[in-house]
Amino acid sequence: MGNSTDTRKPVILVTNDDGFRAKGIEALIEMAKPFGRIIAVAPDEGNSGMSHAITIKTPLRLKKRSRTDDVELYSVNGTPVDCVKLAMNQLFTNPPDLILSGINHGSNSSVSIIYSGTMAATIEGSLYNVPSIGFSLLDYGSNPDFSAAVHHGRPIIEAVLENGLSNRSCLNVNIPVLPMDKIKGIKICRQNNGIWREEFEKRTDPRGQDYFWLTGFFHNNEPDATDTDEWALANGYISIVPITTDFTNYKEIDRLNQWNFNNQDQKYAAKNR
Repeated sequence: MGNSTDTRKPVILVTNDDGFRAKGIEALIEMAKPFGRIIAVAPDEGNSGMSHAITIKTPLRLKKRSRTDDVELYSVNGTPVDCVKLAMNQLFTNPPDLILSGINHGSNSSVSIIYSGTMAATIEGSLYNVPSIGFSLLDYGSNPDFSAAVHHGRPIIEAVLENGLSNRSCLNVNIPVLPMDKIKGIKICRQNNGIWREEFEKRTDPRGQDYFWLTGFFHNNEPDATDTDEWALANGYISIVPITTDFTNYKEIDRLNQWNFNNQDQKYAAKNR
């Protein structure tokens, strides 16, 4: 990547969490076509909210789907992470040059990254040290307009192909629902400190049995911060948050070291004498 003497056409793995029939993956394929050869591997059906789940209790099946263009499309009866793992193991002799996930139908900003199948597939790609980007459009409708996402996403793909990403890092890209010419630009951001406040609506089925339906709302814990993805999106910008798989809270290490865990056995022995 970034080597002008390399004339080989880049190979791009495309996946998602909304299923291989989703309009978002077609938009992502269209976004990626100018940059290389596309191999798309996506779930048989929607897998939103699956996070980093993998299938270990049932066999996985990889099915090639017919297309009228030169894109290789496969479906998998598993999760988004299954799709990446199976593709890397069965379809590639050499790793692809880029992994793209999305375009998700709905936001994956802030804490939503924890639950997102779109971003789990992106993160899984980064574990193979392949530059990976997850794209999400803040439109939850059944028929979103992805044209602005395709237009503004191409420079991001081009930049990553040219410059690469650090090992085990990836990008979380979220796009506001605005006309193409109304998007103000791109902001490199940090992840907003927010949380989903879950509520479970209690219902009763026709047999008189209770069941619960997950609802809730997003709560922004720092609404005045101007360096977060939530602020960028609310103010008409595309947000890009660099993500890494290292979950270590480095600020907490020194404090935990002061707890002196190694003397706990002596403390309990003295207490029980």
